[in-house]
This record gives sequence, structure tokens and C-alpha cells, in this order.
Amino acid sequence: MKHFLLIFLLVSFSVPGMAQFLSEKENLKEFEGFFNFHYNEDKDEIYLEVDKLESEFLYVHALTSGLGSNDIGLDRGQLGNEAIVKFQKAGNKLLLVQPNQRYRAETDNALEKRSVEQAFAKSVIYGFEIKEEKDSVYIIDFTPFLMEDAHNVAGRLKKGEYGTYKLDKSKSALSLGRTKAFPENVEFEALLTFKGEPKGRTLQSVAPDAKKLSVIQHHSFVKLPDDNYQKRLFDPRSGAISISYLDYSTPVYEPIEKKFAIRHRLKKKNPEAEISEPEEPIVYYLDPGTPEPVKSALLEGARWWNEAFEEIGYKDAFQVKMLPEDADPLDTRYNMIQWVHRSTRGWSYGASVVDPRTGEIIKGHVSLGSLRIRQDFMIAQALLNKPFAESDKNHEKMMEMAVARIRQLSAHEIGHTIGFAHNFAASVNDNASVMDYPHPQFSLENDEISIANAYDTGIGEWDKVTVKYSYADIPENTSEREFLNSVLEQAQEAGHQFISDSDARAQGGAHINAHLWDNGKNATEELERILKIRKKGIENFSADNIRTSEPYSVLEDVFVPLYFLHRYQVESAVKIIGGLDYNYVVKGGNNENWESATLEMQENALNAILKTLDAEVIAIPQEKLDLFPPRAFGYNRSRESFKSNTGVSFDALGAPVTSANLSLSLLLHPERMARLVQQKSLDKKQLGPEEVLNELISNTIKKSHRNAYLNEVQEAVNYQVLLQLIKLAENESATAKVAAIANAQIEELKNWLSNMEGVLYQQMYREIENYRKNPSEYKTRLNVPEIPDGSPIGSFRCEPMDYFRN
Repeated sequence: MKHFLLIFLLVSFSVPGMAQFLSEKENLKEFEGFFNFHYNEDKDEIYLEVDKLESEFLYVHALTSGLGSNDIGLDRGQLGNEAIVKFQKAGNKLLLVQPNQRYRAETDNALEKRSVEQAFAKSVIYGFEIKEEKDSVYIIDFTPFLMEDAHNVAGRLKKGEYGTYKLDKSKSALSLGRTKAFPENVEFEALLTFKGEPKGRTLQSVAPDAKKLSVIQHHSFVKLPDDNYQKRLFDPRSGAISISYLDYSTPVYEPIEKKFAIRHRLKKKNPEAEISEPEEPIVYYLDPGTPEPVKSALLEGARWWNEAFEEIGYKDAFQVKMLPEDADPLDTRYNMIQWVHRSTRGWSYGASVVDPRTGEIIKGHVSLGSLRIRQDFMIAQALLNKPFAESDKNHEKMMEMAVARIRQLSAHEIGHTIGFAHNFAASVNDNASVMDYPHPQFSLENDEISIANAYDTGIGEWDKVTVKYSYADIPENTSEREFLNSVLEQAQEAGHQFISDSDARAQGGAHINAHLWDNGKNATEELERILKIRKKGIENFSADNIRTSEPYSVLEDVFVPLYFLHRYQVESAVKIIGGLDYNYVVKGGNNENWESATLEMQENALNAILKTLDAEVIAIPQEKLDLFPPRAFGYNRSRESFKSNTGVSFDALGAPVTSANLSLSLLLHPERMARLVQQKSLDKKQLGPEEVLNELISNTIKKSHRNAYLNEVQEAVNYQVLLQLIKLAENESATAKVAAIANAQIEELKNWLSNMEGVLYQQMYREIENYRKNPSEYKTRLNVPEIPDGSPIGSFRCEPMDYFRN
């Protein structure tokens, strides 16, 4: 009886206590939506009503405000990872649980599903004490969850070696400006302050007090889409980005891993009509903080995609509008194009929130670096002949080129957010895709450089293929696989080739058609052409390439993109040496052939690369050196300036060595050398590493110029040839045969140098001797000035922060 009375008393006291939690709070602000919640201004707390136990929904976190540093990579509007979560009750707690979406059983057999769920770990994201319960509605204090570093700001700062920081909750608070509730989503924000010690100058350059960093983190709880979305099969030839998971209910005779293309939901209002409006168009919104003329350029470039949707029978399926003033860019209901500011030029990238169950894109979010347009402006400024000779306001042509790139960039990044990967082979086929990285196209007309057609306009033919693959309706009485194969076969017949990121990289990449920032059908011919344009640009370069009253230090920085104009085409041409032409082969796909580049192609590429090691090509003309006096006060060198081994003065030898070292590091890459060994073994008539090294040494170390200045430049380059050769011999990634061939060349070179006169020849001989004495402890003098930053717009994907960066 006493035990019964004790239990009764406990229940009598605990239930009213829980029921009174909210009623005891004064001045609560009510929010009604997908989840109802209450804000207590007195305590700066949010109380969440949970009325959906065991019901899955989508959780997304993001950054409303960032740090403004491209290096750190924590940007305004940056999406974090999405996750499917649900609330589960455990005693007097509610657990926010993330089920494991990587491993599943897609079956109606509940026990089979449960066996997979129990086999793999799930994650409990957070635990909440139940403050009140009434009619199966649970009240929890949601504030501690919002005060967590969900975006891992502190962790990323530590990993990047920018400093050690911890969240300072005394200097953090909820942020009500964009904390809102809607029928199918609720949005929360918190201002978080991180306290710590910065390392290096990066944080000091972007924060008023680098010991205290404050950002706003955003959290979204979103209703999951219904079950009417149709998955689309993934094919590696399609250019689509994919999701994948393992389905343990799959019959043994079928693949257990499932892959599907990611895409927005799209369905015709009238499925029977050849052309129909969609039930729901795909609408992207532009950041209203974007200035003109960038705003108009971004709108125009984004709208190019509608042409591709029209070709598959959809009218006005892809639309672009200005974001309403009261809308939140991170609200999952809005696909966004956001204009992002940083302290230095930085990546642009396209990210997507994707339903992990199906691959349906819930939200596309483009982040465009605002300073990138200035790089294209400066490239045009460097190439034009005396643009400021008559007026400092003569910037129309330069602005036209820069804005043309922004149009293309808008289309490119949106392409990632609607489900498409880079296609770096598109430039070979008449620039068939905005998903390639385009280098500005220049031409010589009447012996003057023209920038009028630097960038294409409009969507490419390959882009129409990808839209058709991912978004076209499957015809009746046709299987999905049959239709998709027909789309890809038609594309192949039209000469399209899809090759994406890893195959296109200069370091280790081998594909002869897939390159970043290249132009033309033939990489070697385009390198020859760009060298001619570069030469003409340097001939024309003068003080009139900057405005009146600007210091010549600005002129030196403007010269950088002109001097290194050929750098990306070098990366393209060098890949032909030991290069391959191949596709992503599938059985029965009619694209199963692959082959090495022909001997003629490789020899032509080698000859072109060797020109970039010739002082007559890469030395800055003597008469131009007067344009580059010591740096002016207040105009220090930056990461986009020429580096110098000569202190305050301009390093006339350092720039050619930097340029040459780029060519050498690519040419003597151990993987390229290994491919040359292999192709020579399969075809004795092919180019081998011995031939490449013989030609390299003959055209550099064994070459001299009568002109003293040119000879000094050539000798500086030649020394780097020797050091790169030694580096190849000692490279841990080099195969035994490659190391043997490199060492044989070094020994032969040593014998040749022993008979040569001249201080540099003697130093090169001593360098080899020092290396031979103790190879394991030998350190080369590869003190080459670092090549300045200079991509026309950017390079690899926000390691997939986006789906890709640009």
C-alpha cells in the first residue's frame, strides 16, 4: 500500500510539473508550421513541439554568414550535409536519430528491412529532455541543439591549420531574423562565436578580431517529398551526378549496389502533349544583392538551360527570377544563385540538397565568387593594345569580355545543381558544353589581338544530351534502359564525348581530349596558336595597359596573366605525350575502343612543349623590363604577383624558370613516364621515355644562345631540367624502369658535363656528384618562384562541397 501511495504521489507531482513548463513562461513568441515552436526572449530559448515520433524528415544545416576567406572555405550561403532524421522517444528523452541510408532493403518484408537496419550503425545526433507532454505532443528545449557547431567551423579551422578554436556560448545567441515556420519546413538560426588563437595571417586578414570569430549557422527541418518521384538510372557515360546505396533485398544474380542520377522532379501537366508546361517548373532565384551588369548577365546565362528543356517537350520548365526581398536564400523552397564576397578571388560552386533515398534534388544552391569577374577583366586589360592610351574610362571591351564569362559561369554552376558533372572533353567538339572550363578565346585580326569572341553564348549540344538523359519522359512501350541507351548512342554518333574530372587533370591525367581551360580540337595546335597571341600581347604591352596615376607595380600584376597565358594549354598539350583516347566503357555501348595517341601526335606535342623551355619564347624581352621597377610603397606582392629571388627588384630570370618548371613537372611526371615505358613495350615504333629525355636534354641543357641575356635565361631553365631529372629518378612513385632510365640519362649527362667549360656546367656536374654520394639525403635546389594564382575562373570542385567547383 505504501509503494502504491508513493507511486501515486510521484505521478501526481510530475505530470502537472511537465504540463506547466510552457505556461510558466511569459512573453512567448509563437511560430506555427511543420513543427510548432516558441521563442522565449527573456531567456533567449526556443522550445520545439514534437508531434511526429518515428516520422522521417530532412535536416539540413548551412552558413548564413561566413568568414570571407577562399582558403578557409567557409562562405556565406554554404550548404552543409543533408540527413534524413526522426525523433524517437526513450524514457524521458527524445532522441534525434539519423538512420543509415547507405545500407537498406527495399522490400515490403518488414523483418528483412529490420535485419538490415540492425546490422549497420545509426547515429543519434542529439538527445533532448522532455519538458512537457500533452496529447502526444512533446515540448523540448531546442536551444542547446542550435548552439552546437553543426557546420564544424572549429574542426575545419583546426584541420586547415588556421588555429585552435572552441565555441564560446557566452558570446553566442539565437538569431531571430530568419528563424521562421512554414507548413512544410521550419528554419532556425544562431549566431555562434568561436574563441581561440589564430595561426598565420589568414584569419587576421578577414576578421576584426581573429581571436573571436562569429558566424551565423542555419538549420532547416523539411518535410520529405511524397513517393511519386521516379528514380532515373545512372550511366557513367551520361554526365549525370549520382547517388548510390546497397540494397540487401536484391537477388543474388543482380548487382547489390544501386546507382541513380540526381535530378529535380519534373512532370508534364499534359503527358499526352508533345509540348506541355510542367506541373511544377524548376525555378531559380537570383540574390537581389547582386549589382549590375552582373545581375543581368547571371539572369541571362541561367536562362540558357530552358532551351534544353524545350527540346525535350517542356514549355517554360526552367525559370529564373529575382528572390523576393523577404525570402531567405537558405530556405529549402528556393533554388538560389548567390553572389558571395571574399577577401581574395575564390571558387564558384554549385551545391544541391538531395533526398538520400531517391536522388531527388530538393534545393539547388549556386555560390558565385564576386572577385572572379575582375580576373577576366585583367586578362583582357593585359592583352589589348594600349587600352588606356586615350582615356582611363576606356573599359567597355574589357567589361564585355568579363561579363560574357559571368553569363557562362552562371549556366555552368547551375548545371551542377540540376545534376550534371564537368565534361572536360566538350571543347574538342565545338565547345559543346557549358560544363567544360573555357579559356577565353582570342584571335589575331589584322595583326591585332581580338577579344570579341572570348566566350560562347548559349547552351551546348552536349548539355542538351544530359538534360534529355536525366529529364526526358520515357516513351510508352519503351524500357527506361532502352531509351537512355538510345540517347547516349545518338550523342556518340554526333561526335560527343564525356570525360570528367580525374581524367582531365594535368597531374596524372592521361586523356588526350579532356583538359581544363583548353580550346580547340587539337591541344598542340592550340598551344602553338596561343604562344603567337602571347608573343603579340607582350610586344604591345606598355604603360598604357594601366590607368593614369596607377603605380607601375599594378602594371607588373597586369602582366602576370599575359606572361602565363599559355600555362593551361601547356597542361593540355603535355597530356598527349603518353596520352590515351578512351571512353567510360560499358558492355554493348558501342564505345568500347580505346587507343594511345599516335606517334605523330606525341612528337608534335613534345616539340611544342620544348618551345616553352626555349629562352627565345619565354624570356621577357629586354626592352620590356623597364616597365617593372621595384615595387611601389603600399603595393606589396600578393599571391597573384610574380614571385622573386632578387628581393625588391623584378626577377627577370625567375619568371621564365617558373614557367619552365611548370612544363618540366608535367612532362616528367612519373605516371606519364610509366605510360611511355608501357606503350614502347607494346609498339616499338612509339615514343618512349628515352626519346623524350634525349630530346629534352638536346633542346635545353645542350643548347645555348649568343645573346647574353637570353643565354642567362636558358641556363636558369637548364639547371631546372637537371634538378627535375634527379627528382624523377628519386621519386617514390616512379617505377623501377622509369628510375633506371632517368639514372642512365643522369650518368650520361655527367660524362658530357665533365668535358664542358663554364661555371654553370661545373655546378651541374657537382650537383650530380652530390646526388650520387648520398641519394637518400640529397636535397635539390628547386627554389623556383611559385607560379601565381591565375585560373581564369577557378579549378576543382569545392572538393565536393558543391557537386563541383569552378
